[in-house]
Amino acid sequence: MMKTQRAMKTIEPEIKKIKAEIKSTEAQSRALMELYKKHGINPLSGLVAMFVQLPLLFALFSVFRTEIIAQSEWAYSFIAVPSDINTIFLGISLSQTSKIIAAIAAISQFIQAKLAVPAKSNNQGSEKNQDFAAMFQKQAVFLFPIIVFVFSMQLPAAVSLYWTALNIFAIVHEAIVRRHAKEITVSS
Repeated sequence: MMKTQRAMKTIEPEIKKIKAEIKSTEAQSRALMELYKKHGINPLSGLVAMFVQLPLLFALFSVFRTEIIAQSEWAYSFIAVPSDINTIFLGISLSQTSKIIAAIAAISQFIQAKLAVPAKSNNQGSEKNQDFAAMFQKQAVFLFPIIVFVFSMQLPAAVSLYWTALNIFAIVHEAIVRRHAKEITVSS
């Protein structure tokens, strides 16, 4: 993923040139796909990580949607079956909804989305000239945390906690990528 981000950064001038020269959306899309193919870039590579996480989110939801009851057929014969399974973490039941963890998930989503949006460039045009993707990114910074909060209020706290952990890892990853990018541009 870091390779894709770095490669996208290096071909950014070519992308801007294509967007400026070609006005037809269909022709522009074809030209961009050819450019990505020429440089060996998959612009959808970030979606793979998301699709890997979906089964984990569904599994967490199905495990924690009801109180966990220990049953002997779930354990190996050499493992003693506990009388009950404790789902309390930091005083919060992970099988119940939690406003606190939902709020933390929304805040971490906001920080992660804010870091994911590229910094403003000096040669930005008027609002009319910005493409749909740029406007969507700006709105997503505020929209996704609201969506995460609303869904987190409906799901067990374990799912929200997992989402928060993913966001924290994404924030750390973005900080590392930015630091390496800054080192590369300084040394160039």
